[in-house]
Amino acid sequence: MSKSAAGSGRGAGPGVGSGTGAHPGSRRAPARRTAVVMVVTLLLLFVAAVAGLGFGSNPIAPSAVIEAIFSYDPSNNDHLVIVQSRLPRIVLGIIVGAALGLAGALMQSVTRNPLADPGILGINAGASLFVVIAMSLFGITTPRGYIWFAFLGAAVAAVVVYLLGTARGNAASPVRIALAGTAVSIVLGALTQMVVLSNEAAFNTFRFWSIGSLQSRGFDVIATVVPFVLVGITFALLLAGPLNAIALGDDVAASLGTRILSTRIAAALAVVLLAGAATAAAGPIGFIGLGAAHIARFASGNEHHRLLPAATIIGATLLVTADTLGRFITAPSELQTGIAAALFGGPLFVALVRSRKVSAL
Repeated sequence: MSKSAAGSGRGAGPGVGSGTGAHPGSRRAPARRTAVVMVVTLLLLFVAAVAGLGFGSNPIAPSAVIEAIFSYDPSNNDHLVIVQSRLPRIVLGIIVGAALGLAGALMQSVTRNPLADPGILGINAGASLFVVIAMSLFGITTPRGYIWFAFLGAAVAAVVVYLLGTARGNAASPVRIALAGTAVSIVLGALTQMVVLSNEAAFNTFRFWSIGSLQSRGFDVIATVVPFVLVGITFALLLAGPLNAIALGDDVAASLGTRILSTRIAAALAVVLLAGAATAAAGPIGFIGLGAAHIARFASGNEHHRLLPAATIIGATLLVTADTLGRFITAPSELQTGIAAALFGGPLFVALVRSRKVSAL
């Protein structure tokens, strides 16, 4: 059922790069194209990760990087920097980028909104507000403590955006959901600033986290968020078949026996887990989910058995690459990851908005 649905790829889904016939001039099978894109992406991720271990305020030679990994010497300062600072930064970048990329693909598939992204639809803003509340009211300053607040904030924001987008019995169209997400993001951002500015201690803790950064996060942060990200990924991959059916339209999906409401609720839970864990670990980072989902859809069409894994790997590659490029461009200073992602993702967002396929929705 799902393969036939995906293979048709006819005008369903977000409308960007859907199906095998959506891209003029491209006649290669989607499976082969996906494989090529995945190989190139993994190579880029490897290069960015290796470069990220060497770049920074204190550049380290490639030979020292290799020695630190394979012959770690705790008395060597370069080895300490690589193993205790840069290696967890790279690993966390892969985890957070993968979570955001997969969350973006899920949101676009479920809402049929090509602009859907955890940042654009207010999910990150909700998680941020509740993390600030945890910091200011309860004095919680560690990811292990405020990750539950991030999940709760992400869930509340998702429900509020959906209710606003479907108010007065209106259908949850991409435009309505996008407008509701933008409005909720602005309101939650204002509330976050109000809480932070009224509490100096929370402000000092929050100001670096709020930018979105992989810096100064150790393996303890990774251990905290990994279980939630893995559960979210598992949820998402199990939904590939039902999402293929929904991509053909609700009526067709229902006639094929797909439980539409259950699928969307499960997808929403997966998004909350993925985006909430990513935001708790690194702060709000935008555009990664948006860009990863569109690149993956370009390669895979609407076949979710290929689309979801591709978006996961591409998201990890985009974030690690943006973080490494940010450090390289501003060396010997370091550009915060959230700013680097916005600098590289902003032009992509403008290009998507100006494209005919998106404007036609």
